[in-house]
Amino acid sequence: MFSLARKVLVSAVALATVAVGLVPPAAATTSTIRPVRQCADLVRDFDIPNAKTHVKSAVVVPKGAEAEHCDVRGTIEPDIGFQVKLPVSTYQGRYLQYGCGGFCGILFPAPFPNCGPGSGDAAVAVTNDGHQAPDQFGFDTTWAKTNQAARDDYFYRAPHVVSKAAKQLITTYYGTAPRKSYFNGCSNGGREALLLAQRYPDDFDGIIAAAPGNYFGPLVAYQAWLARHAIPDAKLTPLHNAVMAACDTLDGLADNQIDDPRRCSYDPAKLLCADADQASCLTQPEVDNVRALYAGPTDEHGKRLYPGGEPYGGELAWAGWVTPIPEFGGSISALLADNALRNLTYPIGKPHSSLQDFKFTVPELRRLEPELVKANALSLDLRRFQRSGGKLILWHGASDEAIPFAGTLDYWQRLTHGLPQNWARLFVVPTMYHCQGGSALTDFDPTAALVAWVERGTTPSRIIAEGRDAQGNVKRTRPVFPYPLTARYDGTGSIDDASNFLPYRPSVSNDKIHWAGENLYYKPGPVAP
Repeated sequence: MFSLARKVLVSAVALATVAVGLVPPAAATTSTIRPVRQCADLVRDFDIPNAKTHVKSAVVVPKGAEAEHCDVRGTIEPDIGFQVKLPVSTYQGRYLQYGCGGFCGILFPAPFPNCGPGSGDAAVAVTNDGHQAPDQFGFDTTWAKTNQAARDDYFYRAPHVVSKAAKQLITTYYGTAPRKSYFNGCSNGGREALLLAQRYPDDFDGIIAAAPGNYFGPLVAYQAWLARHAIPDAKLTPLHNAVMAACDTLDGLADNQIDDPRRCSYDPAKLLCADADQASCLTQPEVDNVRALYAGPTDEHGKRLYPGGEPYGGELAWAGWVTPIPEFGGSISALLADNALRNLTYPIGKPHSSLQDFKFTVPELRRLEPELVKANALSLDLRRFQRSGGKLILWHGASDEAIPFAGTLDYWQRLTHGLPQNWARLFVVPTMYHCQGGSALTDFDPTAALVAWVERGTTPSRIIAEGRDAQGNVKRTRPVFPYPLTARYDGTGSIDDASNFLPYRPSVSNDKIHWAGENLYYKPGPVAP
């Protein structure tokens, strides 16, 4: 059973997996592949180059909520824990590996995905990225204080070697390698997704990178900025209501939905308390903090330290991430920043820092580079992935409170400027928070669309997002078109029905953001083993 801290980190952050949404049907694979070995036969060592693997257990889990499967647990040297789930009678040749969330250290749930009507269950895998976090504290980074191998496994190596080990297990169990391989990750898992396409372009045929934390070093500074500019929870609802009143109709439709927060320019000073501090207004320090949250980190001269800030319309999601959680003694952003700065962000043996001591200056941002450049996923050269036939789906919630979607737009423009995009697509989901949830749209899953693209060449032209209530009932569906297209109401029928919306191309905008970390975009060197 997870502790409270772990539950919040997994469920509220939703860092590893994404929720299920409506998607175009994928072509069904007709043949089922049966095992040629017993599940228990997998308990042994596998001498895989650069990924020596020790399977410690392999047991058959009877059919229940999930299909009957062989549950395989083990480690890859030096200490990368993994789980692989191999369907006993419903496998049709696909392998899906999930990304790892936050600071990892646990095996996140590995559900069998929906690959489209008629498709069987894929083999799936997850990893703890090379270390075990204590049950009582999901923000732990003490494993990184003096262990460079554990750091490097977390920064870049673990997802790659787990893919090698999982494919060997699949080949051994079924007598044949997977026909197609996929990766799906959000947040840190989204960073891993981009890193795999950049550094290990032959590992996967299709990759989903959701809300990627690919600006790893600067993202630590961003979390510190959020923690330093919190406002009380009680002020979030009146602030959000004021923003919605000012900006909801900018897209031409009053639907409790801001499609593009960048078009909103609401000034929180309009909520300034005229007299005594009240829940319905903001004090001057709170106005200053809200302005800083929208603007994003800057130094004293106004130089940007991160490409983006908190999006208008996402204020309700600040609860717990920006504002403190009493049981934690701080917000999620504060715990992420402080624990990273204390144990992870600087070279071993060099002076470290803390949330309290961190300074928002360009030199301090530069001090994060020597170690964390290894964790960044900012290469602009994905030609090897493209040439190998790989397909990439990037997606980001427009109301993401943890990682601003503006940074993904900045990376996307730099990546695709002047190049054909027949191998990559970006989808921006209005109102969605970090990986799941949102004020109007709450669920988005491009898995089946990616499978259809990889396996039958159907380029995704739209993916349906859903808005669900607290009981899980679908209250709204909307099409999400490939960026920069947006959805526009056709003037007939319900505004909660996706069929009543058409693609619209807004005026061209420049998504490139000039900031202090532009030196971090790079052309990759030799691919690491």
